[in-house]
Amino acid sequence: MSQPTLILASTSPYRRALLERLRLPFSVCKPGVDEARLPNESAEHMVCRLAQAKAEVVAREHPTAWVIGSDQCAVLDGQILGKPGTHARAFEQLEAASGKQVTFHTGLCLMQHTSGFDRMVNIPFNVHFRELTTREIEHYLQREQPYDCAGSFKSEGLGITLFQAMQGDDPSSLIGLPLIALCSMLREAGLDPLA
Repeated sequence: MSQPTLILASTSPYRRALLERLRLPFSVCKPGVDEARLPNESAEHMVCRLAQAKAEVVAREHPTAWVIGSDQCAVLDGQILGKPGTHARAFEQLEAASGKQVTFHTGLCLMQHTSGFDRMVNIPFNVHFRELTTREIEHYLQREQPYDCAGSFKSEGLGITLFQAMQGDDPSSLIGLPLIALCSMLREAGLDPLA
C-alpha cells in the first residue's frame, strides 16, 4: 500500500529543510498566492489567512494529497516587519530591534480536500534582542546576508548571537515551520512520523 502524498505548499528552502527532519516523503509545490496584507489586518490573522490560502490552492490541484501551508511575519513595536530584501533594510530592522522584543507569528495549516480535513494554528514566538552595536550589525549582515528572512536574521545560524533570550513553545516556528504543531496535526491525520 502506497504512502499518502504529502505536499509542502512552499518553495522556501528553510521550510523544506525543516520538513525533511521528519523523514516523511514529500514534494513541494509553489502556491502562487498574493501575500499582500489586507487593510487593518492583524499579524495573527494575516499569517493564518495566508497559510490556509497556500494550502487551499495546492489542495485544489491535488485533492487526495495532504497539503501543508505556512506563513510567517515578525512584529516590532506593533509594526509588521517584512523580508528586508537589501542590506540597508536589514540594517534598519536590526538597529530598530536592538534591545527590544520581536514577536514572530507563524501560521500553519494542514488540509486534504477529499476528506475535508482542515486544521489551522498560529504559533507565536518571542525573540529578545540584546543591545547591538552598529559594528556588530554590520559584521553579522556581511557574514550571513539574511535578506530573505523576516526580521533580518537566521536563528539557526549566526543570528543566535544577536539574542538575549528566546521564548516560545516551538523553536522551529522561528525558522518558518512549527514542527511540534505539525507533528500533532500529522498524527491526527494518520501520518505519524514515528509510525
